[in-house]
Amino acid sequence: MEQQVRFEDAMQKLSEIVEKLESGEGSLDEMIRLYEEGMSMVKACERQLDAYEATISKLNETAEGKRDAE
Repeated sequence: MEQQVRFEDAMQKLSEIVEKLESGEGSLDEMIRLYEEGMSMVKACERQLDAYEATISKLNETAEGKRDAE
């Protein structure tokens, strides 16, 4: 089971990975490992953003429903 990573932590980790990849330092194996880790962080962030968006949509729908009922 994949461990839940805070959005902010994942973004920080992504920033660090991009910096390392852009430096060009390290072996090809290390670069590939970093790329895979970065893609994993991107997917985790996308899932969290989708969940946040769904929550906001539900809150907006609830607020709209309350306004319509008034």
